[in-house]
Amino acid sequence: MNSSEPQISVVTGVAGFLGSAVARQLAAQGRRVRGVVRATSSRTNLADFPGEIVEADLRDAGAVARAMEGAGALFHVAADYRLWARDPEEIVRNNLAMTQAVMQAALAARVPRVIYTSSVATLLPLDDRPSDETHPATPSQATGAYKRSKVVAERLVEEMVAREGLPAVIVNPSTPIGPRDVRPTPTGRVVVEAANGKMPAYVDSGLNLVHVDDVAAGHLLAERYGIAGRRYVLGGQDVTLGQMLADIAALVGRKPPKVKLPIAPLFPIAAMAELGGMITGREPFVTLDSLRMAHHRMFYSSARAEQELGYQARPYGEALRDAVHWFRAAGMIA
Repeated sequence: MNSSEPQISVVTGVAGFLGSAVARQLAAQGRRVRGVVRATSSRTNLADFPGEIVEADLRDAGAVARAMEGAGALFHVAADYRLWARDPEEIVRNNLAMTQAVMQAALAARVPRVIYTSSVATLLPLDDRPSDETHPATPSQATGAYKRSKVVAERLVEEMVAREGLPAVIVNPSTPIGPRDVRPTPTGRVVVEAANGKMPAYVDSGLNLVHVDDVAAGHLLAERYGIAGRRYVLGGQDVTLGQMLADIAALVGRKPPKVKLPIAPLFPIAAMAELGGMITGREPFVTLDSLRMAHHRMFYSSARAEQELGYQARPYGEALRDAVHWFRAAGMIA
């Protein structure tokens, strides 16, 4: 690379929901962007990608090392984001192996700034009040393979910061919604199903919803102001599931669901759905782990990010509106 050229900002998982948003904000600042994707990744979010695309299996140390050449910053956004798999431990193995390979490559390439995308899944929900960065979970406290995978991967990054001087800042997004949710994510599936009138009932749960572009902006703020080894929740507003579904219904002109279901009787249904998933290979809409999570109101505070990074999030209703608009344009909402 010519020494007069600006260094490259590498973004893993750039074909995904959040990764594509991070890459677009970097490019909007005039940064040189290199996006890393798997050969099998959907190219929908890359149609007008503002930078260079390289293919690499993030578990392949050699491929990751090549992707890191000339990097002035690394945003490791990629993850195996599944709440269910035929082999749940595959999710744990994938997220740990990817994180280890990418962080080792960043150290070897002496990348001066690393932003590691974790999740609020690594934090304990408190139910009676919003949780924050001061309540980390242990692997045994995490519900399900995905949450456990994020806990062990985050602990690995923390160890590498402490022992090897990895210059990594950790960000913990809550639940992003908005445009370009191609897959869609588990929460995106809820938006689509509800908007299509396929969720006539709901359970008494809650979550923290945030616009995906605000989370992306938080990544750039963490790069600029964050402290290595420190966690920052990038969230939005705490919302009950019932309120979320009512707001979706209002956006699409439907009646909101009125029936609130107890969680316990749904476990046999989830077990049957998972059995069907084992046969078809498709992720069930309702899983045993999702019901276990629904026992908690997963509310979170972004106070640390607001105070230390200058992070801000727009009202969650704007994120929901943008999500519905994008899903409708993509043909997912009738």
